[in-house]
Amino acid sequence: MGISHSEAYAAAGVDIEAGYQGVKMMNRYVQRTLTADVISDLGGFGGLFSLDLHGLEKPVLVSGTDGVGTKQRIAQLMDRHNTVGIDCVAMCVNDIICCGAKPLFFLDYIAIGKNIPEKVVSLVSGVSEGCVRAGCALIGGETAEHPGTMKPDDYDLAGFAVGVVDRDKILDKNKMQPGDVVIALPSSGLHSNGYSLVRKVFDVENADLGQYYGELGCELGEELLRPTKIYVRPVLAAVEAADVRGISHITGGGFYENIPRCIPDGLCAKIEKKALHIPPIFPLLARMGGISERDMFNTFNMGTGMVLVAARDSADKALAALHSLGQEAGVIGEIVSGEEKVALC
Repeated sequence: MGISHSEAYAAAGVDIEAGYQGVKMMNRYVQRTLTADVISDLGGFGGLFSLDLHGLEKPVLVSGTDGVGTKQRIAQLMDRHNTVGIDCVAMCVNDIICCGAKPLFFLDYIAIGKNIPEKVVSLVSGVSEGCVRAGCALIGGETAEHPGTMKPDDYDLAGFAVGVVDRDKILDKNKMQPGDVVIALPSSGLHSNGYSLVRKVFDVENADLGQYYGELGCELGEELLRPTKIYVRPVLAAVEAADVRGISHITGGGFYENIPRCIPDGLCAKIEKKALHIPPIFPLLARMGGISERDMFNTFNMGTGMVLVAARDSADKALAALHSLGQEAGVIGEIVSGEEKVALC
């Protein structure tokens, strides 16, 4: 028995010692992410990060927060918890790079019905992997046991990231003009959006998630649990190498909600549908759910995880920077005059 123990709290369903055990077990995953700027140890009341402002004339901190959403229900049904942490990090860092910011650190929050240290550590291992891919440090987090308000097997994973960008290098969509090029970065699949509809279409509570689908080339559960791609390094390389004027992270709401967020009034991103590479999970969903094309593009990423808008004379530099880091990318349209902000042709 450790120094901290409460019989009364344990009788109410909260195991303090399980929490301590989890912290000890997850330490090796946290250590993977640490950079020279981290100056605190795991277990303190706050994560300390020494901000290196070298080369930044007017540093601006940029923050983003998100969760995994109902995709985590797939993980719970499959009892596979080591990838949704990647989704959690991705949903945050992919947002903050849209203004050109470099992610610095990340914190997670896990609410769980019953604190099983091995499960919590599995969740944190995914968060750690996401942080490594994003090049940011995992400097803290919280695990809260919620007996009586959550079922023992339930959990909710969320987090937030903080990054930095020089004020003069914040992407300015108002520089955009007709003739600029729209570049797509492929998604790894569904990412972490639209899962309430996905779960309904596949009736996941009663489905065999181990069923192999020939058109997917894998089991259903594997496809639905595929982690969100993290675009930090290639996107920041493109921003450094080229005149990138706008970036959109294609999340819930799909093309119709997210692309307009980086398009100024009076302009429209004209997208050529034939230029898109749409993975088979999307037509499968449309067919099984009887979902219209408009609704598909207004719910899912449809195979495009990020959209960059670059000056036409700079597009080749952006593509070269992306390709140099192994990131697939291709031109899918251009900016034209118009009030729609996005049009699929």
